[in-house]
Amino acid sequence: MRVLITGITGMAGSHLAEYLLGLEGVEVYGTIRPRSNMDNLEDLAAAGKLNALGGERIASQAALRALAQPGKANLVEADMADAFSMKKLIDAVRPDRIFHLAAQSFVLASWHYPAQTLDTNIMGELNIFEAVRDVGIDPLIQIAGSSEEYGFVLPDEVPMKETNPLRPLSPYAVSKVTQEMLAYQYHKSYGMKTIVTRGFNHTGPRRGQVFVTSNFARQIARIEKGLQPPVMMVGDLSSKRDWTDVRDTVRAYWLTLEKCTPGEVYNIGSGKSRAVQEVLDILVSLSDVRIDVKQDQARLRPSDVKILWADCDKFHAATGWRPEIPFERTLEDLLNYWRKRV
Repeated sequence: MRVLITGITGMAGSHLAEYLLGLEGVEVYGTIRPRSNMDNLEDLAAAGKLNALGGERIASQAALRALAQPGKANLVEADMADAFSMKKLIDAVRPDRIFHLAAQSFVLASWHYPAQTLDTNIMGELNIFEAVRDVGIDPLIQIAGSSEEYGFVLPDEVPMKETNPLRPLSPYAVSKVTQEMLAYQYHKSYGMKTIVTRGFNHTGPRRGQVFVTSNFARQIARIEKGLQPPVMMVGDLSSKRDWTDVRDTVRAYWLTLEKCTPGEVYNIGSGKSRAVQEVLDILVSLSDVRIDVKQDQARLRPSDVKILWADCDKFHAATGWRPEIPFERTLEDLLNYWRKRV
């Protein structure tokens, strides 16, 4: 089975690659760009499980097959924004399954760069779909949607079911709603086997430092080493989110294409909502240093989703999946990740 991961250098993409390499009979391919940050693939590189293919060397399927190595993540240069580049990639790899994770995924940045966010997320997916059609293959395709699509939620609408109305509150959320609608349209129009997962917040080792859990952990690690004053800069601590360990999330992604129904949408989350304040308290409790907290106005959003809380009954019924890693362990692993890097 040939599997393609877009966004393999991201947190989820790198963990998914590691998970897939532990399965028998799965060939793993991932998209990179010349400017891609390869830090999240350090563990795979150290284990000798990376095989980098230059973009100029995948002119044909035969060329790629000759260069690909079993048991390794085969990295292929491709530009999601370029339709020709994506067609060349899809034609060479001819994947049986595609996990589309590549995106501009930072909500706050989407207000500063709305056009870039919409273009990257929407056109990147469209180029994949059109490449699949042009090449004439029929893979299963997971689209990594987001709980941010729910946006403004009324008090009687939690926990959130897949049938909840979508009221996006950021350009990022709008891009994800559009991705979902495109997946539905291509499924209905062309029979494409798309499945959308509305992933609620996931975190763990390799989370980018712009995201709240990782930002807090990095600040604590810096304070412990005397690299910043013992003051934690924070945004809104009252918002509530549903967090799952990324290692549980990628296992859920695999089960999505194993057991879920094309054309459908599934929530993936822990089923428990926690205030950002609770995350901060747990992380601070894992350190021996005294830390003060100060709100930074620059970290506040023009409009914020106040609560995200998943009802995952539909996904549980289809796959039997449930998260296994305790949240406290997730945060401890994340903090230790940053302790090694600051």
